[in-house]
Amino acid sequence: MLIVQKFGGSSLANAERIRAAADIIARTLSAGHTPVAVLSAGGGSTDMMISGAKELSSSPPKREMDVLLSTGELKSVALMSMQLESMGIPAISLSGRQAGIRTDSVFGDARIEDIDTCRIRREIACGRVVAVAGFQGISGGDDITTLGRGGSDTSAAALAAALNADRCEIYSDVDGIYTADPRLVPNAKKLYRIDYLSMLRLSRSGSQVLHEKAVEIAMLRRVPMLMLSSFCESEGTLMSADTPAPPFCGITRDKTQNKITLVGSEVGFDSLAEMLSVLADADISSVPANFEPGEAAVFTSEAELLPALRILHSHFFG
Repeated sequence: MLIVQKFGGSSLANAERIRAAADIIARTLSAGHTPVAVLSAGGGSTDMMISGAKELSSSPPKREMDVLLSTGELKSVALMSMQLESMGIPAISLSGRQAGIRTDSVFGDARIEDIDTCRIRREIACGRVVAVAGFQGISGGDDITTLGRGGSDTSAAALAAALNADRCEIYSDVDGIYTADPRLVPNAKKLYRIDYLSMLRLSRSGSQVLHEKAVEIAMLRRVPMLMLSSFCESEGTLMSADTPAPPFCGITRDKTQNKITLVGSEVGFDSLAEMLSVLADADISSVPANFEPGEAAVFTSEAELLPALRILHSHFFG
């Protein structure tokens, strides 16, 4: 099988974690599969580069910011290739441009228009593991572009589609999709399978495991995606076309809006009324935020956001 494996910043934050990610790639290779790695910048490095730019300019040019920020992923793929080579595994690092990722010209939030996979396929045919810099591409004007928030997820999904990969694996610090963020809600339950539409709704409403652009690509091209942890060996969450949508899928929070959203195929207007009633019974003030088939949301105060999330999760998911 050809498997695209994306590693997020937390999986690449230091040498020890890069070695652990390389071990995952090596095990995939040993199992007889063909891995293509897509890497983010190491954890915290993008924020450091943004801070450094702001020290020099209060309004740095977007084009130059894309040039700067693209270097984080380049560092990751170079280090990963070095690590794999040290393990006796032939490897090569490719920038977005070298990987054939063509985008529009919107600096800071570019969209992928096309991927020429010839170079990647050629390197695979030579027996090398290819490590592709996520989050970046090249515009028609030959400028480096970046893909915006969650850009490495988007790169991975788009590459998996272009390569007709058997699946795309997303490695992060969470071992799958849960009914709520398990770091916030201790009794959150793991979902071992999820459909595209439910995942898209969760991503749009605040879940940070997989970016909505990546879900949109996977949905359009029917790319199976498996969400896993870099830090433990456990069964992840598979997103695929043949998974039925659950009646109640999950509940998310959006800190920027103090909003809580309930997602599921049977979520309707009655669910919104129930959310308001449950919170009122707990003496938490809330107002309707939005409603549409499949999701319902309420606003609450910043101070009551986390308690409200936990109360609503307990009510709908036990």
